[in-house]
Amino acid sequence: MATLGPDPRPHSQLASASIQSNISGNNLPTNRGLERALEEGANSGFFYLSARKLKEFPRTASNYDLSDTVEADLSRNRLAEVPSEVCHLVALESLNLYHNCIKTIPDTIISLQSLTSLNLSRNQLCALPACLCGLPLRVLNASNNKLVCIPEAIGQLRSLMELDVSCNEITALPRHIGRLKALRELNVRRNLLCVLPEDLAELPLVKFDFSCNKVSTIPVCYRKMAQLQNLQLENNPLQSPPAQICMKGKVHIFKYLSIEACRSDKMPDSLYLPVMERLSLSRPAAGSTEDIDQNKKQDTDSGVGSDNGDKRLSATEPSDEDSLSLNVPMSHITEEEGLSKDDSSEHISALTALLNGRRGQPVCEAQCLSFRMPDMVRLG
Repeated sequence: MATLGPDPRPHSQLASASIQSNISGNNLPTNRGLERALEEGANSGFFYLSARKLKEFPRTASNYDLSDTVEADLSRNRLAEVPSEVCHLVALESLNLYHNCIKTIPDTIISLQSLTSLNLSRNQLCALPACLCGLPLRVLNASNNKLVCIPEAIGQLRSLMELDVSCNEITALPRHIGRLKALRELNVRRNLLCVLPEDLAELPLVKFDFSCNKVSTIPVCYRKMAQLQNLQLENNPLQSPPAQICMKGKVHIFKYLSIEACRSDKMPDSLYLPVMERLSLSRPAAGSTEDIDQNKKQDTDSGVGSDNGDKRLSATEPSDEDSLSLNVPMSHITEEEGLSKDDSSEHISALTALLNGRRGQPVCEAQCLSFRMPDMVRLG
C-alpha cells in the first residue's frame, strides 16, 4: 500500500538542482542578449555590444552576415586591441571603441574606407598610426590616452571636421595641421603644449579649446579667425594677452591682438626722415662753447636782446645801431665756411669803404664778419 511522505531524495540533491537551475537561468538571458544583438545587427546594419565585458569579438558573430554593418558600438568593454573582425566590415561608417584597454591599432584598419567617425577615447594608446590618416574621417576622438605626439600625416585628413586629442601628453602640434581646411572643432585641452602654431589661423575653426596647457603667447595672427565662436584658454601661463584681458572674453582678446599687430608692423624708413631732419635743425651745430652759448641765448630771447644790454644782429630783426634793412629770405643765406680767405678780405674792404662813405664812421673787421655775403651785396 502506497503511503504519502516526503520526497525520498536527499536534501543536498535538491539544493544542487536548484543552484544548477539558477545558474542556467542567469546565463540564458546573457547569451540570448548577445545573440539577439548580433541578429539585430545583421538585420539593421547597427549592432551594439557595449558594456558586456568582452575581451574579444564574439566568436558566434561568424554565424551572422555583418558585411552590411554601418555602425558598431564596442564601448565599455575589455578589448586589448581592435578586433580583426571589425576591420573586415568594409561598409562601416562609425566605430565606437570608447573605454577599453586598446594599446595599438592594426594597419588593417585602412580597409575601412567608408569610416567617417572613430572614437578611440579612454584607452591606452601611445601613438596614432599613420594609416589612420588614410581614412575619410570627419570625426576623430583620441582623448584620454597616452599620446605624446600627432602624426605629421594628419594633414591628409582633408575631410576632418572635429579633432579631439585632449587629456594626453602632447608637447607640440604638427605643422601640417594647418592643412585641415575643413576643421571646425579642435580640442587639445590638458596637454603639454607651449606654443600654438600660426597655421591654425587659416582654419575655419568655430570651437577651439587649448585650456590647461603651458601656452604663454597667443599669436597675433589668430585675430583673423573670423568664424571662431567658442575659445577656451583658462589655466595657461598667458602673458600676451595678459590674464586681465583674457578674462574679458574673445572680443577683448582679439582687440588686443589687433593692437599688437599694429605695433609689430614697422613703418618705412622714409616716414622717419622728416622727423630726423627737424630734430637735426633744432639741435645746435658742433662748434665752440661761445657758439653754443649764443644759440642758448637766441632760444631764450629770440635774438633780440643780450645779457650785457648790447644790440645784436639777427636775420629777422635789423640792428638799431646801423638802421639797415636786412629782410633777406633764409633760403639766400649761405655758410661762411664756403668762402675762401681771399674773397673774404676783398668783401671786407669793399664793405668798409661803403659804410665809411655812407655814415662817416669806421667799421671794424669783426663787425663786418657778422654779415653774410648775400647781405653785403644787397647793401651796395
